[in-house]
Amino acid sequence: MLTFALAVFLLIITPGPGVLSLAGVGAAYGWRQGFRYLFGLFLGTNFVCFAVISGLATAVLAESTIRTMLLIISVGYLVYLSLSIALAGSKIAFIHITKPGVISGLTLQFINPKAYAVNTALFSGFAFYPESLIIETGIKLIIANFIWLLLHCLWLFVGLKINRLELSARTQRLINLSMALCLLAVVSLSIGSIFS
Repeated sequence: MLTFALAVFLLIITPGPGVLSLAGVGAAYGWRQGFRYLFGLFLGTNFVCFAVISGLATAVLAESTIRTMLLIISVGYLVYLSLSIALAGSKIAFIHITKPGVISGLTLQFINPKAYAVNTALFSGFAFYPESLIIETGIKLIIANFIWLLLHCLWLFVGLKINRLELSARTQRLINLSMALCLLAVVSLSIGSIFS
């Protein structure tokens, strides 16, 4: 169980579209809008989680046309977000979304390849209660959601605080480029997963 919790922590703390966009919403719009967006991300994450657990994601993604279409949509969106961040200049961009809210967060998680990869890794591995898959899955859901909420609140807080720092224009450009590269790495991993 501790190994599972550590895996959840490491998989969620790494930058992906959800946490980067959440930090950006916090930086641009504050706590209130940030929590709305966080709630949408939470709903979306749990939708993806239940799709993975139930096998729905596997059944839908088994159809190569649907899988390719979703890959193109998510890769296109992530490349767009990466370029938006990289070209933001000397203002820390994170990811700015117009009128972010519950629907924006839900939508992002629905097309977020990292969400599917993380949930598949977590719920198909790390067996610690072989007597009952249902109990094990329930415990995993509680642990994963608890850690997910803590880490995403931390990223929201980081977004609020980092925008208040008086960083040099060069430092802000470097942060933007680093975040853009992280998102492009997610894109590369999702494309690579198709061909492996």
